[in-house]
Amino acid sequence: MPTLLLTGFEPFAGDTVNPSGDAVRAVAERWTGSDRLITEVLPVTFDGAIARMAALLDEHRPDVVLATGLAGGRTAVTPERIAVNLADARIPDNVGHRPQDAAVVEGGPAAYFATLPVKAISAALGAAGIPSTLSHTAGTFVCNATMYAALHATEGTATRAGFIHLPWAEGTGPDGAPSLPIETIRDALEIAARVALASEDDVAAAGGELS
Repeated sequence: MPTLLLTGFEPFAGDTVNPSGDAVRAVAERWTGSDRLITEVLPVTFDGAIARMAALLDEHRPDVVLATGLAGGRTAVTPERIAVNLADARIPDNVGHRPQDAAVVEGGPAAYFATLPVKAISAALGAAGIPSTLSHTAGTFVCNATMYAALHATEGTATRAGFIHLPWAEGTGPDGAPSLPIETIRDALEIAARVALASEDDVAAAGGELS
């Protein structure tokens, strides 16, 4: 049976919650069907997240990897199209590491495209009434590094991988920050997971933005 690896992140930058980790746990609690689901909440550290992703890939050999993280300030659920080989941190990670102008993988290509059907995922979310748009930048912090590392590790294999950025969950972000109910974020991840498992080919449609 197909195996899906679904990951979120622990809180960071002084926050007490991270909706990506909470939503991943919520998806696991109600997952049904024959597809095997593996979930993990990753550390918000460059070295730790990359190492843990590599270990999970080696242990479980998933068919699909869907990593998720918080992008506070975004108004929608945003599947990422591109990961770049650049670690350039505006703030330190959770162990105080703040790389500047560094490679995620020394000698790796400049960028990778997601190998998940990102436009199909965004369309399915929109059809379910969940705000979604395709993003062309995963940033240069730990989220991008994790996406890049997953795509680098699965390059040339049958495993398909990608990343989704999430807005704040209601009641957890700064005052006035855009947010969605945690139940909506959970539903979004489950829809994305099901589409990723069911569809190898993406839809042909215009869309996407730099967020």
